[in-house]
Parts: sequence; C-alpha cells; structure tokens
Amino acid sequence: MSGDAALRAAARTAGLMPQWEDVSGRHCEVAPDVLRAVLQVLQPQAREVDAPLHTAICGEAVVLPGAAGAACWVDEAGQHVDARQVAAGKWLVPLQPGYWHWQQGPRRIAVAVAPQKAWWPSQVDRGWGLAVQVYSLRSAGDAGIGDSAGCIPWLQRLAQHGGQAVALSPMHAGLPPGDGHSPYSPSDRRWLDPLQASLLQAAPDAARAVLAADRALSEAVNAATAMRRIDWPGAADLKWRWLRSTRVQLQQAQPDLWAEVCQWQAEAGPALREYSVLAADARSGSAQDHVFAQWAAQRCWRQLHSQARSNGAAIGLIADLAVGCAPEGAEARSQPHAMLAGLELGAPPDAFNTHGQAWGITGFSPLALRRQGYAPFINLLQAVMAGRGGVRIDHILGLHRLWVLPQGASARDGVYLRFPLQDLLNLVVLESWRHHCMVIGEDLGVVPAGIRQQLAARGVLGVDVLPFARDATGFLPAERWRRDAVAMPSTHDLPPLGGWLRGRDLRWRARLGEIEDLPAALAQRGGEAAALAGMIHGGNVEEAALGLLAKSPSRLALLPLEDALGLRTQVNLPGTVGVHPNWRRRLPLQWNASALQSRLQRISKGRNGGVA
Repeated sequence: MSGDAALRAAARTAGLMPQWEDVSGRHCEVAPDVLRAVLQVLQPQAREVDAPLHTAICGEAVVLPGAAGAACWVDEAGQHVDARQVAAGKWLVPLQPGYWHWQQGPRRIAVAVAPQKAWWPSQVDRGWGLAVQVYSLRSAGDAGIGDSAGCIPWLQRLAQHGGQAVALSPMHAGLPPGDGHSPYSPSDRRWLDPLQASLLQAAPDAARAVLAADRALSEAVNAATAMRRIDWPGAADLKWRWLRSTRVQLQQAQPDLWAEVCQWQAEAGPALREYSVLAADARSGSAQDHVFAQWAAQRCWRQLHSQARSNGAAIGLIADLAVGCAPEGAEARSQPHAMLAGLELGAPPDAFNTHGQAWGITGFSPLALRRQGYAPFINLLQAVMAGRGGVRIDHILGLHRLWVLPQGASARDGVYLRFPLQDLLNLVVLESWRHHCMVIGEDLGVVPAGIRQQLAARGVLGVDVLPFARDATGFLPAERWRRDAVAMPSTHDLPPLGGWLRGRDLRWRARLGEIEDLPAALAQRGGEAAALAGMIHGGNVEEAALGLLAKSPSRLALLPLEDALGLRTQVNLPGTVGVHPNWRRRLPLQWNASALQSRLQRISKGRNGGVA
C-alpha cells in the first residue's frame, strides 16, 4: 500500500472523509498535509470501544452482541417487560419510548428507544411565528442589551394574530463580551445568558431599589438603553454591576424570594456549582453571583414560555442550539475528554461564503460521545429543551459530519469528520418526545445527498429560505416549497429580504474586497429580483413575498422581526470579525406601526386559510 493510500485508510478509520463533493457537486480530494494534521490530533482519541448505550426506534430490532437466552426490558421506573429475540443477538425493543435496559440476570445493556418522529403539536397544520434576535430588542431599563422583557410586546402581537411560536436567537451563557462577540460562540450551551434576562422582570422590587439608591447606575442604565448599537463590553459591565447589587438587595430585603433562589440552587445540584465556579471572574462576579444570574435567567424565560402557551401559542418559545462552544469556555473546560481538543469547526466554501468559514469553536468528539454513552449530548439536549416548545439545531448536518480543521488553519484546509447520525438523531427525537419540543434542523450549506429525506422521516423540519428556494428553472412557487420545513424570507446570515433585493450584502462584500466586479454582481442580483417579482406577480416584491411564505405548505413559517419591520440592514455578515457590526444592531426606536400590522395580518391570514 502506498504512503498516500495508507494515509487515506488511516483517515477513514478515524472517521475522516478524504473525498467529498462541494456545493456545486464537484468531487474534491483532501490534501495529504491536511489529513496528517487532523489525524495527529484525532489519533490519541481513536481507540474504538464497546458502546455503553445503544439506540433504536420503537418496535424495531436492536443488535446486542453476545446477548442470547431469556431476558427482559426494564424501564426507567424499574418495571419489567419480557424481551423477544428475533434472531441471534437481535431483540425487538419496546413500543414505549424511553431509556430502557435489556437485562439478563446480572447483565444489563442500556438502550435509548425513540419514537419514529419528533414531537409536533397535533392541533397545528400550517403554523407561523416570529424570529427574534433577543439582544436587538428594546425595553425600558435594558441597559443596552435587549432582554426577555423586550419579548413581551412581541408575544402580545403574536397572540393578537394567532401565531404559534417565537424563535429566539441563541440564549447560551456567553464568554466575557469582546469586540467579536457572537451568540454562536458561547461559553456553555447548557446554561443561559444572564445579560439577555431582565432584572426588572425576574426581581423587579430589588432591581428598582438598587437603581433608586444608586443614581450613577440609574443614569448609566438609561443612557445605555437609548443607544443605537450594542456596546457589548460596556453594557455587560453595567448589567453585571446591577445584577450583583440586586442579588445583595434581594438577599437582605426579600427573604421569601431569596429562599426560592436557594431552593432552585439546591435542585440544580453539582452541575450548577461547577458551572458557576468556572464562569466566575473579576469582571462578572463570584460563583454566587452566577448562581443568582442563572436563577434570574431561568425565571424570566420560563415565565415567557408559560405566557406564550397560555395566550394560545401551541409551540411557544423555540430555543436555538449552537453547533459548538468556545474552547476556553466553561462547557469545554468542564468536560475536556468529550471535546475535539486542538480542532476547530467551520464550513467549506458554499453558497453563504465562497471562502469557507473557520468558526473558532470546538465541539464533541464522536468517539468520545460513543465512549461516554452519549451522556454529554443527552445532557445538552435536556438543558436546551427544558421549558421550551421547540429547538432549532444550528447546522444539523453536523449530526452526520462536521468540517474540522487544526486550530488557526484556513477554512479551506479542513476535512469532514463523520458522526453517528442514527444514534444522535434517535436521541434528538426521544428528547423531543419527552419534552414536547418540536425540532428544526438548519440544513443549509453543503448538503449531503439523502440527509434531508432522513431528517424529514424523523419529523425534523428543515429550513427553506426565499433567496435559495429555487431550482435550475428559477424561484419555486409556493406549492413546491417543502412540507417538512420552516419557510423564511431571510436568516441572521442574510440581509432582510428588502436588503437582499437591493444587494446590501454585495456592497458590503465589495467593500471588504471579496467582490471584484460590484456592478456585475448587482446586475445579477437585479435579474434575480426581477425573476422573483415575475414569479409572484407582485408590485411590491417584499410584500408579495410574504404572501408566498404564507401560502407555502410548510408546517411552520417564521418571520424575522427585521423583515416584519421592513429593515434592510444585516444582522451578521458570515466570515467577518470587527469589520461589520455583527450582532450589534438594535431594532429602531420607532417604526411604521401600520406597515407592521399589515405584514402580520398578511402572513396570519395566509397561514390560516385566508388570502395572503
């Protein structure tokens, strides 16, 4: 065997894919130097082990090597059910979903049994909702970073128009904010970001008492609240200062509510203590400050989800699960043996970014997950789904494969790493069923053949975005959009539809030197805009496009607030740091209320069977 052939064989054994197809279907070979560099990191982790947890679908057979003779199934409550063997080492799993054990005498094998499909509210056929960048919202006393209180008026509008869901931007606990702050580079995905929780909602009396006693803090909060863009470091320092003082005030003046904090801390157990110790620093505060901060955040979002459901939203709040976490964050530091230490995640060149992306984050090691019975992944799913009616899994293609590269390398110098799709998907579906939490899988970018069909078969909704909803003949009419998908006019990685039609993203790319011939690019975009206008037969393309979304057969349509308000500026320009105001734009202080009302009515009527 030649040296290159041996290298490729070793790469496959470690789960790497030396060959792959790019977004245009072109066959690509990974350079030997890239394979060697990634293998050098992976090989110490590459020892295969027997899986301590198997997964299966209700009523199907699971292979349990070496298992023979009479046996039973034991459920989570300790109840026994006779086990049926259908072939050597193959056993029918129970019809009831859950975490079971196959037992034969003293021998026990854990099996996670998932339903065929993820949960979906039976009363919803073609629902709709709003997509919200939480940090961009505005409310009195938000101190410069949008928070849970800013969601309240949008929940009220949703209820007025019969909507089913509010999809939130990632709410994970973040690193100390810097100039390159991103909600998709969190410190710990299992805990919440207290900077986006309202103290005036969680502990109103104590929070107001602090402001009344500290005039300088009160003035600073008011000044930051009025800012046009977010100063993440400055606003974070201000919010933590307010939060620390509120904790002391609550402890001294409201013993009943403080007892609730202590009770919640006791119930959260060692995991909260470990996180709080890792998260504490001189800038934010002590471990006890972080415990209080987590209580406040959990309290705020539980209240809002309960409010949404009480007001008729069958789904309620939808969480956003980031694909990875910061290597220096609490999640990675608390479980280093579960992570891809020395590698970062990214994406090869695709329709979003022609240069590819290096995200600067790490993620779970597939071999480590298998070795640990998928416990880190299960714990993460349970944390994110708790108290939510839905979850959007960012880059769900990562359940099948992830683009990995040595830390600091170019995004082009990466390789795909395989993951155990069926096991991970079974666990997602099982936890969805247990939590009554629907699942959206963001399936954009370089999409392997057949993966969308596999996800749809398990009840996981894909994402159809208007600028990409086309084939070789042009834009797709409403009836050809996917049923098992979420229909959207834009995403956080694109400008709102009004900005896309006018080439706002192209002008930014040209300013950064990524587009050499801007007039040609704008002319092409103009042609695309004209084709869209011709297909939907609308005078105002932005307005008519909402009708297209409303008429689509998609199970859910999500309208980003930026599109609802007719904005044109982009939330995030992928692949950039420090040159574009990523994740810093706040919603305007004022907008056209009648235009907003008209857009909400249009999508609501269209989703409920009226004329869009």
